[in-house]
Amino acid sequence: MTDKFEFIDAEGAAAQAAQLPTVARMCALLEVSKSGFYEWRGRPVSAAQRRRELLAEKICALFEAFDGTYGYRRIHAELVRAGERVCPKLVRKLMREMGLIPVQPRPFRTTTEPDPEAPGSVDLVKRDFTAQRPGTKVVGDITYIRTWQGWLYLASLIDCCTREVIGYAMADHMRTELVLDAVAMAMRNGRLQADCIMHSDRGTQYTSSEYREKLVELGLRHSVGRTGQCWDNALAESFFASLKNERVHRMVYPTRKKARADIAKWIELFYNHRRIHSALGYRTPHEVHTEYLNSQLAA
Repeated sequence: MTDKFEFIDAEGAAAQAAQLPTVARMCALLEVSKSGFYEWRGRPVSAAQRRRELLAEKICALFEAFDGTYGYRRIHAELVRAGERVCPKLVRKLMREMGLIPVQPRPFRTTTEPDPEAPGSVDLVKRDFTAQRPGTKVVGDITYIRTWQGWLYLASLIDCCTREVIGYAMADHMRTELVLDAVAMAMRNGRLQADCIMHSDRGTQYTSSEYREKLVELGLRHSVGRTGQCWDNALAESFFASLKNERVHRMVYPTRKKARADIAKWIELFYNHRRIHSALGYRTPHEVHTEYLNSQLAA
């Protein structure tokens, strides 16, 4: 029985092979010569094709190095920083061909709880999230991180000049002491100058008398955006979107301790030192801060 089936299979394969078009027939249908076909098949890979293949390898390496969070613009910027001469369109085309799709943001949810009895405060920023010097204008906000033990809350302070996270604190509560701990960290690190603008939304933590009195004590100016206007604190919201999209939503945290360690590592080692920002001319916050210090020393 085995020999019979092998004989039938061999006959079928021979019949199929007989039906396949020969090289001569294919060349005739395509109106090209056989010699031209063999010359094309034996032709070495062009320099342009070799460069595209090498470029594709570098793009893949960068995409993996940044954990699939970089789109073609940041990949292009990293290539240029490394000395490559390439246009953004080619980077985008190669990423599409390789199916490299960066992580996508999720819908925004707010944690702000405005205090209707809070005294009126002035918006000193007015959606201008730029500054000439570090430590003169800072934005703050609170977000939440899901863990198996319950919520972990993160309060952060971001310098408008360098986009660096200069202070942060995490806890299992959203009391005013959480944001004060973030301010204390920034002060310890010497990242807040006298008369610095401390901008936030109108959450109860940022409009409490305890918080306002602490800012007065430290010689800092209080500033808040309008109620229900997330764009008035867009820089802080943008940071949280990056944190959630590029790290938190891709992780599972069994404990608050695990979440706290992972988020602190992401902020200190990745966001402040490795992640380039389009608003900074595709430089990192650490690079901008270092350049400012060097300019001050030179002066």
